[in-house]
Parts: sequence; C-alpha cells; structure tokens
Amino acid sequence: MKIKQLSVFIENKEGRLKKTINTLVKADINIRALSIADTSKFGILRLIVSDFKKAKNILEEDGFVVKETDVIAVEIPDETNGLGSVLTILDKEEVNLEYLYAFVSKQSHQAIVVFRVQNIEKSIKLLKNENLKLLNQKDLEEF
Repeated sequence: MKIKQLSVFIENKEGRLKKTINTLVKADINIRALSIADTSKFGILRLIVSDFKKAKNILEEDGFVVKETDVIAVEIPDETNGLGSVLTILDKEEVNLEYLYAFVSKQSHQAIVVFRVQNIEKSIKLLKNENLKLLNQKDLEEF
C-alpha cells in the first residue's frame, strides 16, 4: 500500500523551517515523521502527516513549493536485523532504494520505516508476500 509523502522545498535561511512547521500546527496537522536533506541554498523537508491533502493545500497557500510522492511505510520487527531482513527482500529482487527514514508507532511500539523505491508496485508485492505489515493512509490518520 502506498502512502503520500510531502516534500517541501525551503530556503536554507533562519526561521524558514519554523515557519513551515507553524503553518502545519495552525492547521491542526500532526507530523508523523520527517526528514531533512539540505544544500547550502535550500532544503527538502520530507513529511508524513496526518492529513496530506490538507497539509499540501495549506502549505501551497502559504507560498511553499510542495511535491507529493508515493512511498511505502513498513512496520519493521523490533529485533536484531529487522531492517536488514527487509532490505534483503528488496535487494534479492534488485529493487533500487532511493532513501529511507523511520519513526516509531505509538500504537504498536514498532519501528515504521518509510521507503522511497523505484519500483513501488513490485516492492509492495514482495513485502506483502513476506507477510510484512504495510501502512495505508488511513493508518496515518489514526495514529
């Protein structure tokens, strides 16, 4: 199951990240996970949020450039090599991993790893065949 990630392009200037977060707070949007990649001039804030449509609209209305991306969120077993076992599944089938980041579920107390892969449909099938739990958009709303 795919979920939506928002990528917000922000200037690498003092106060820009805070402004972005405040925009979401004012709209009562909960951030489930985030990742920041930056260069000297700008940053990319990747977000998993409770209401991606509302978040995208409110950020764009506030002047931010926002991109919507499909990603996979997988519940990873809390054990030695939990992540490694998932990476092995993808690697065996030559799925190219572009990036990943993680957060912890309040409900299950398990690690949730967000994967951006080149072949998302193939990856979903592989992970489901291994009986791994994939989150859907509704799961993110209910956290």
